[in-house]
Amino acid sequence: MTEFWLISAPGEKTCQQTWDKLMVATTRTNNLSVNNKFNIPDLKVGTLDVLVGLSDELAKLDTFVESVVKKVAQYMADVLEDSRDKVQENLLANGVDLVTYITRFQWDMAKYPIKQSLKNISEIISKQATQIDNDLKARASAYNNLKGNLQNLERKNAGSLLTRSLADIVKKEDFVLDSEYLITMLVVVPKTGYADWQKTYETLAEMVVPRSTKLLFEDNDSGLFSVTLFRKAIDDFKHKARENKFTVRDFQYNEEEMKADKEEMTRLSTDKKKQFGPLVRWLKVNFSEAFIAWIHIKALRVFVESVLRYGLPVNFQAMLLQPNKKNMKKLREVLYELYKHLDSSAAIIDASMDIPGLNLSQQEYYPYVYYKIDCNLLDFKV
Repeated sequence: MTEFWLISAPGEKTCQQTWDKLMVATTRTNNLSVNNKFNIPDLKVGTLDVLVGLSDELAKLDTFVESVVKKVAQYMADVLEDSRDKVQENLLANGVDLVTYITRFQWDMAKYPIKQSLKNISEIISKQATQIDNDLKARASAYNNLKGNLQNLERKNAGSLLTRSLADIVKKEDFVLDSEYLITMLVVVPKTGYADWQKTYETLAEMVVPRSTKLLFEDNDSGLFSVTLFRKAIDDFKHKARENKFTVRDFQYNEEEMKADKEEMTRLSTDKKKQFGPLVRWLKVNFSEAFIAWIHIKALRVFVESVLRYGLPVNFQAMLLQPNKKNMKKLREVLYELYKHLDSSAAIIDASMDIPGLNLSQQEYYPYVYYKIDCNLLDFKV
Protein backbone atom coordinates (compact mmCIF):
# COMPACT_ATOMS: atom_id res chain seq x y z
CA MET A 1 0.00 0.00 0.00
CA THR A 2 1.73 3.19 -1.12
CA GLU A 3 -0.89 5.62 0.13
CA PHE A 4 -0.22 7.78 3.17
CA TRP A 5 -2.48 10.08 5.15
CA LEU A 6 -0.69 13.11 6.52
CA ILE A 7 -2.82 14.51 9.31
CA SER A 8 -2.44 16.92 12.22
CA ALA A 9 -4.30 17.49 15.46
CA PRO A 10 -3.77 20.13 18.15
CA GLY A 11 -1.49 19.31 21.08
CA GLU A 12 -3.36 18.18 24.19
CA LYS A 13 -1.37 19.19 27.25
CA THR A 14 1.61 18.16 25.13
CA CYS A 15 2.02 17.04 21.53
CA GLN A 16 3.22 13.67 22.82
CA GLN A 17 -0.22 13.08 24.32
CA THR A 18 -1.86 13.73 20.95
CA TRP A 19 0.50 11.17 19.43
CA ASP A 20 -0.13 8.57 22.17
CA LYS A 21 -3.90 8.90 21.75
CA LEU A 22 -3.65 8.29 18.01
CA MET A 23 -1.44 5.25 18.55
CA VAL A 24 -3.86 3.73 21.06
CA ALA A 25 -6.83 4.32 18.73
CA THR A 26 -5.27 3.00 15.54
CA THR A 27 -2.60 0.43 16.35
CA ARG A 28 -2.76 -1.06 19.82
CA THR A 29 -5.77 -3.31 19.30
CA ASN A 30 -6.95 -3.09 15.73
CA ASN A 31 -3.98 -2.65 13.38
CA LEU A 32 -5.66 0.04 11.25
CA SER A 33 -2.47 1.80 10.19
CA VAL A 34 1.28 2.09 10.61
CA ASN A 35 2.06 5.53 12.05
CA ASN A 36 5.08 7.83 12.19
CA LYS A 37 5.56 11.28 13.63
CA PHE A 38 6.04 13.78 10.82
CA ASN A 39 8.57 16.36 11.89
CA ILE A 40 7.89 19.93 10.81
CA PRO A 41 10.34 22.56 12.14
CA ASP A 42 9.37 25.93 13.71
CA LEU A 43 8.52 27.86 10.58
CA LYS A 44 7.81 31.61 10.49
CA VAL A 45 4.08 32.12 10.88
CA GLY A 46 3.61 35.63 9.39
CA THR A 47 0.20 37.34 9.35
CA LEU A 48 -3.20 35.72 9.09
CA ASP A 49 -3.87 37.38 5.71
CA VAL A 50 -0.68 35.93 4.26
CA LEU A 51 -1.54 32.46 5.62
CA VAL A 52 -5.00 32.50 4.05
CA GLY A 53 -3.58 33.53 0.64
CA LEU A 54 -0.76 31.02 0.97
CA SER A 55 -3.19 28.20 1.69
CA ASP A 56 -4.67 28.56 -1.83
CA GLU A 57 -1.30 29.06 -3.50
CA LEU A 58 0.13 25.95 -1.86
CA ALA A 59 -2.84 23.87 -3.04
CA LYS A 60 -2.07 24.86 -6.64
CA LEU A 61 1.66 24.37 -6.14
CA ASP A 62 1.02 20.91 -4.65
CA THR A 63 -0.90 19.87 -7.78
CA PHE A 64 1.77 21.30 -10.10
CA VAL A 65 4.76 19.70 -8.34
CA GLU A 66 2.97 16.35 -8.10
CA SER A 67 2.42 16.51 -11.88
CA VAL A 68 6.17 17.21 -12.40
CA VAL A 69 7.09 14.27 -10.14
CA LYS A 70 4.76 11.99 -12.13
CA LYS A 71 6.04 13.25 -15.49
CA VAL A 72 9.68 12.58 -14.53
CA ALA A 73 8.74 9.12 -13.18
CA GLN A 74 6.70 8.24 -16.26
CA TYR A 75 9.44 9.42 -18.60
CA MET A 76 11.95 7.32 -16.66
CA ALA A 77 9.65 4.33 -17.32
CA ASP A 78 9.50 5.22 -21.03
CA VAL A 79 13.28 5.57 -21.34
CA LEU A 80 13.90 2.30 -19.46
CA GLU A 81 11.21 0.79 -21.71
CA ASP A 82 8.93 -0.21 -18.86
CA SER A 83 11.26 -2.56 -17.05
CA ARG A 84 9.34 -2.18 -13.78
CA ASP A 85 12.12 -3.33 -11.42
CA LYS A 86 14.68 -1.09 -13.09
CA VAL A 87 12.34 1.91 -12.84
CA GLN A 88 11.60 1.41 -9.14
CA GLU A 89 15.34 1.05 -8.46
CA ASN A 90 15.92 4.50 -9.94
CA LEU A 91 12.98 6.30 -8.32
CA LEU A 92 14.63 7.28 -5.08
CA ALA A 93 14.53 10.37 -2.86
CA ASN A 94 17.83 11.34 -1.28
CA GLY A 95 19.18 7.88 -2.11
CA VAL A 96 16.44 5.95 -0.26
CA ASP A 97 13.14 4.47 -1.40
CA LEU A 98 10.12 6.76 -1.26
CA VAL A 99 8.38 5.08 1.68
CA THR A 100 11.56 5.35 3.78
CA TYR A 101 12.01 9.00 2.82
CA ILE A 102 8.44 9.94 3.77
CA THR A 103 8.31 7.97 7.01
CA ARG A 104 11.66 9.42 8.15
CA PHE A 105 11.06 12.88 6.75
CA GLN A 106 13.49 15.56 7.88
CA TRP A 107 13.18 19.15 6.71
CA ASP A 108 16.06 20.14 4.41
CA MET A 109 17.40 23.28 6.08
CA ALA A 110 20.01 23.91 3.37
CA LYS A 111 17.55 23.93 0.46
CA TYR A 112 14.64 25.56 2.27
CA PRO A 113 16.02 27.77 5.09
CA ILE A 114 13.37 28.16 7.81
CA LYS A 115 14.54 31.70 8.60
CA GLN A 116 12.86 32.66 5.31
CA SER A 117 9.15 33.46 5.20
CA LEU A 118 6.72 30.72 4.19
CA LYS A 119 5.99 32.61 0.97
CA ASN A 120 9.71 32.69 0.07
CA ILE A 121 10.07 28.97 0.73
CA SER A 122 7.08 28.23 -1.50
CA GLU A 123 8.58 30.44 -4.24
CA ILE A 124 11.92 28.58 -4.03
CA ILE A 125 10.04 25.30 -4.54
CA SER A 126 7.92 26.74 -7.35
CA LYS A 127 10.99 27.99 -9.28
CA GLN A 128 12.79 24.70 -8.79
CA ALA A 129 9.82 22.63 -10.05
CA THR A 130 9.27 24.91 -13.05
CA GLN A 131 12.95 24.57 -14.00
CA ILE A 132 12.77 20.75 -13.80
CA ASP A 133 9.56 20.77 -15.86
CA ASN A 134 11.12 22.95 -18.60
CA ASP A 135 14.35 20.94 -18.68
CA LEU A 136 12.39 17.69 -18.92
CA LYS A 137 10.43 18.99 -21.93
CA ALA A 138 13.65 19.94 -23.75
CA ARG A 139 15.51 16.72 -22.96
CA ALA A 140 12.53 14.49 -23.70
CA SER A 141 11.93 16.21 -27.03
CA ALA A 142 15.56 15.73 -28.14
CA TYR A 143 15.68 12.07 -27.06
CA ASN A 144 12.25 11.25 -28.52
CA ASN A 145 13.24 12.71 -31.91
CA LEU A 146 16.34 10.58 -31.95
CA LYS A 147 14.42 7.48 -30.87
CA GLY A 148 11.67 8.17 -33.42
CA ASN A 149 14.11 8.55 -36.31
CA LEU A 150 15.88 5.35 -35.33
CA GLN A 151 12.58 3.45 -35.05
CA ASN A 152 11.54 4.67 -38.50
CA LEU A 153 14.77 3.36 -39.99
CA GLU A 154 14.44 0.07 -38.10
CA ARG A 155 10.84 -0.25 -39.31
CA LYS A 156 12.07 0.23 -42.87
CA ASN A 157 14.45 -2.70 -42.38
CA ALA A 158 11.79 -5.02 -40.98
CA GLY A 159 8.33 -6.16 -41.94
CA SER A 160 6.98 -7.58 -45.18
CA LEU A 161 8.99 -7.86 -48.38
CA LEU A 162 6.30 -5.72 -50.01
CA THR A 163 7.29 -2.66 -47.98
CA ARG A 164 10.61 -3.15 -46.21
CA SER A 165 13.94 -1.74 -47.33
CA LEU A 166 15.82 -4.18 -49.56
CA ALA A 167 19.22 -2.55 -49.09
CA ASP A 168 20.51 -5.12 -46.58
CA ILE A 169 19.13 -8.09 -48.58
CA VAL A 170 20.55 -7.58 -52.08
CA LYS A 171 24.16 -7.61 -53.24
CA LYS A 172 25.88 -5.93 -56.15
CA GLU A 173 26.32 -9.23 -58.01
CA ASP A 174 22.52 -9.74 -58.07
CA PHE A 175 22.20 -6.96 -60.66
CA VAL A 176 23.15 -6.23 -64.24
CA LEU A 177 24.58 -2.75 -63.80
CA ASP A 178 25.77 -0.07 -66.24
CA SER A 179 24.01 -1.65 -69.23
CA GLU A 180 22.39 0.55 -71.82
CA TYR A 181 19.77 -2.09 -72.73
CA LEU A 182 19.36 -4.51 -69.80
CA ILE A 183 17.97 -3.97 -66.29
CA THR A 184 17.43 -6.24 -63.29
CA MET A 185 14.04 -5.99 -61.59
CA LEU A 186 13.07 -7.29 -58.14
CA VAL A 187 9.74 -9.08 -57.78
CA VAL A 188 7.91 -10.23 -54.63
CA VAL A 189 6.18 -13.58 -55.22
CA PRO A 190 3.84 -15.24 -52.67
CA LYS A 191 5.20 -18.63 -51.56
CA THR A 192 2.11 -20.29 -53.01
CA GLY A 193 2.96 -18.74 -56.40
CA TYR A 194 6.58 -19.93 -56.81
CA ALA A 195 5.67 -22.59 -59.43
CA ASP A 196 3.54 -20.10 -61.40
CA TRP A 197 6.39 -17.60 -61.36
CA GLN A 198 8.91 -20.09 -62.70
CA LYS A 199 6.46 -21.14 -65.42
CA THR A 200 5.41 -17.67 -66.52
CA TYR A 201 8.06 -15.04 -65.79
CA GLU A 202 9.78 -15.39 -69.17
CA THR A 203 6.47 -14.74 -70.97
CA LEU A 204 5.29 -11.73 -68.93
CA ALA A 205 6.90 -9.44 -71.52
CA GLU A 206 8.61 -9.98 -74.85
CA MET A 207 12.17 -9.22 -73.88
CA VAL A 208 12.80 -11.13 -70.63
CA VAL A 209 16.20 -12.84 -70.47
CA PRO A 210 15.55 -16.61 -70.24
CA ARG A 211 16.60 -18.41 -67.05
CA SER A 212 17.57 -15.07 -65.48
CA THR A 213 15.46 -15.36 -62.30
CA LYS A 214 17.04 -16.05 -58.92
CA LEU A 215 15.49 -16.36 -55.45
CA LEU A 216 17.41 -13.81 -53.32
CA PHE A 217 15.53 -13.87 -50.02
CA GLU A 218 12.47 -15.35 -48.28
CA ASP A 219 10.30 -14.30 -45.38
CA ASN A 220 7.29 -16.19 -43.93
CA ASP A 221 4.90 -15.28 -46.74
CA SER A 222 6.87 -14.60 -49.87
CA GLY A 223 10.15 -14.64 -51.76
CA LEU A 224 12.16 -11.93 -53.47
CA PHE A 225 13.14 -12.90 -57.03
CA SER A 226 15.43 -11.05 -59.43
CA VAL A 227 14.76 -11.09 -63.15
CA THR A 228 16.64 -9.42 -66.02
CA LEU A 229 14.93 -7.89 -69.05
CA PHE A 230 15.35 -5.22 -71.71
CA ARG A 231 14.65 -1.69 -70.48
CA LYS A 232 12.03 -1.04 -73.14
CA ALA A 233 9.91 -3.93 -71.77
CA ILE A 234 9.68 -2.53 -68.19
CA ASP A 235 6.14 -1.10 -68.36
CA ASP A 236 4.72 -4.12 -70.09
CA PHE A 237 6.40 -6.46 -67.59
CA LYS A 238 5.11 -4.50 -64.56
CA HIS A 239 1.56 -4.53 -65.92
CA LYS A 240 1.52 -8.29 -66.63
CA ALA A 241 3.22 -9.08 -63.31
CA ARG A 242 0.48 -7.18 -61.47
CA GLU A 243 -2.21 -9.16 -63.31
CA ASN A 244 -0.54 -12.38 -62.09
CA LYS A 245 -0.34 -11.12 -58.47
CA PHE A 246 3.44 -10.65 -58.59
CA THR A 247 4.63 -7.35 -57.08
CA VAL A 248 7.48 -5.50 -58.78
CA ARG A 249 9.44 -3.51 -56.20
CA ASP A 250 10.59 -0.05 -57.29
CA PHE A 251 14.28 -0.47 -56.47
CA GLN A 252 17.47 0.75 -58.06
CA TYR A 253 20.81 -0.47 -56.84
CA ASN A 254 22.70 2.59 -55.58
CA GLU A 255 25.70 1.77 -53.44
CA GLU A 256 26.20 5.30 -52.12
CA GLU A 257 22.58 5.72 -51.00
CA MET A 258 22.59 2.34 -49.29
CA LYS A 259 25.85 3.14 -47.54
CA ALA A 260 24.46 6.50 -46.39
CA ASP A 261 21.36 4.76 -44.93
CA LYS A 262 23.50 2.27 -43.03
CA GLU A 263 25.75 5.03 -41.70
CA GLU A 264 22.71 7.06 -40.61
CA MET A 265 21.36 4.07 -38.69
CA THR A 266 24.72 3.46 -37.01
CA ARG A 267 24.99 7.16 -36.11
CA LEU A 268 21.49 7.32 -34.61
CA SER A 269 22.03 4.10 -32.69
CA THR A 270 25.35 5.39 -31.30
CA ASP A 271 23.80 8.77 -30.39
CA LYS A 272 20.94 7.05 -28.59
CA LYS A 273 23.36 4.94 -26.54
CA LYS A 274 25.46 8.04 -25.77
CA GLN A 275 22.45 10.02 -24.56
CA PHE A 276 20.86 7.17 -22.61
CA GLY A 277 23.25 7.14 -19.61
CA PRO A 278 23.31 10.92 -18.96
CA LEU A 279 19.53 11.11 -19.48
CA VAL A 280 18.80 8.37 -16.92
CA ARG A 281 21.19 10.08 -14.47
CA TRP A 282 19.45 13.43 -14.99
CA LEU A 283 16.02 11.82 -14.48
CA LYS A 284 17.22 10.10 -11.32
CA VAL A 285 18.63 13.28 -9.78
CA ASN A 286 15.67 15.45 -10.76
CA PHE A 287 13.07 12.91 -9.72
CA SER A 288 14.68 12.97 -6.28
CA GLU A 289 14.70 16.80 -6.26
CA ALA A 290 11.06 17.05 -7.38
CA PHE A 291 9.82 14.40 -4.95
CA ILE A 292 11.64 16.03 -2.01
CA ALA A 293 10.16 19.41 -3.00
CA TRP A 294 6.69 17.84 -3.16
CA ILE A 295 6.89 16.39 0.35
CA HIS A 296 8.13 19.77 1.66
CA ILE A 297 5.00 21.34 0.14
CA LYS A 298 2.89 18.80 2.03
CA ALA A 299 4.72 19.83 5.20
CA LEU A 300 4.09 23.53 4.45
CA ARG A 301 0.40 22.84 3.81
CA VAL A 302 0.01 20.95 7.09
CA PHE A 303 1.73 23.79 8.95
CA VAL A 304 -0.34 26.57 7.35
CA GLU A 305 -3.64 24.70 7.67
CA SER A 306 -2.94 23.70 11.29
CA VAL A 307 -2.22 27.31 12.29
CA LEU A 308 -5.37 28.52 10.48
CA ARG A 309 -7.53 25.85 12.12
CA TYR A 310 -6.04 25.45 15.56
CA GLY A 311 -4.78 28.99 16.14
CA LEU A 312 -1.71 30.41 17.86
CA PRO A 313 0.62 29.75 19.56
CA VAL A 314 1.66 26.97 17.19
CA ASN A 315 0.78 23.74 18.95
CA PHE A 316 -0.05 20.70 16.85
CA GLN A 317 1.29 17.23 16.12
CA ALA A 318 1.72 16.19 12.47
CA MET A 319 1.34 12.46 11.98
CA LEU A 320 1.85 10.19 8.99
CA LEU A 321 -0.46 7.20 8.72
CA GLN A 322 0.00 4.34 6.32
CA PRO A 323 -3.50 2.83 6.26
CA ASN A 324 -4.10 -0.87 6.15
CA LYS A 325 -5.93 -1.18 2.83
CA LYS A 326 -8.67 -3.49 4.16
CA ASN A 327 -9.51 -1.18 7.05
CA MET A 328 -9.52 2.29 5.47
CA LYS A 329 -13.21 2.95 6.15
CA LYS A 330 -12.83 1.85 9.75
CA LEU A 331 -9.74 4.07 10.15
CA ARG A 332 -11.74 7.08 8.91
CA GLU A 333 -14.44 6.35 11.51
CA VAL A 334 -11.90 5.99 14.33
CA LEU A 335 -10.21 9.28 13.37
CA TYR A 336 -13.61 10.98 13.22
CA GLU A 337 -14.49 9.78 16.73
CA LEU A 338 -11.07 10.91 17.94
CA TYR A 339 -11.24 14.42 16.49
CA LYS A 340 -14.92 15.31 15.88
CA HIS A 341 -14.81 17.76 18.82
CA LEU A 342 -12.42 19.94 16.76
CA ASP A 343 -15.13 20.93 14.28
CA SER A 344 -18.71 19.97 14.93
CA SER A 345 -19.79 20.87 11.37
CA ALA A 346 -17.38 18.42 9.71
CA ALA A 347 -19.34 15.25 9.22
CA ILE A 348 -17.46 12.55 7.38
CA ILE A 349 -17.79 13.79 3.83
CA ASP A 350 -15.89 12.02 1.15
CA ALA A 351 -15.34 13.51 -2.31
CA SER A 352 -16.26 10.17 -3.82
CA MET A 353 -19.83 10.63 -2.53
CA ASP A 354 -21.96 12.58 -4.95
CA ILE A 355 -23.95 15.13 -2.99
CA PRO A 356 -25.96 17.46 -5.25
CA GLY A 357 -25.05 21.13 -4.98
CA LEU A 358 -21.94 20.46 -2.92
CA ASN A 359 -18.68 21.10 -4.68
CA LEU A 360 -15.81 19.68 -2.66
CA SER A 361 -13.27 20.43 -5.36
CA GLN A 362 -11.89 16.89 -5.05
CA GLN A 363 -10.56 17.52 -1.55
CA GLU A 364 -12.20 15.62 1.29
CA TYR A 365 -12.90 17.66 4.43
CA TYR A 366 -12.46 16.26 7.93
CA PRO A 367 -12.37 17.77 11.43
CA TYR A 368 -8.59 17.26 11.45
CA VAL A 369 -6.07 18.56 8.89
CA TYR A 370 -5.66 15.90 6.22
CA TYR A 371 -3.60 15.51 3.03
CA LYS A 372 -3.11 12.37 0.99
CA ILE A 373 0.30 11.35 -0.36
CA ASP A 374 0.12 8.71 -3.06
CA CYS A 375 3.47 7.16 -3.94
CA ASN A 376 2.05 5.11 -6.79
CA LEU A 377 3.42 7.42 -9.44
CA LEU A 378 3.41 5.26 -12.54
CA ASP A 379 0.81 4.14 -15.02
CA PHE A 380 2.57 1.03 -16.25
CA LYS A 381 1.50 -0.26 -19.62
CA VAL A 382 0.98 -3.88 -18.77
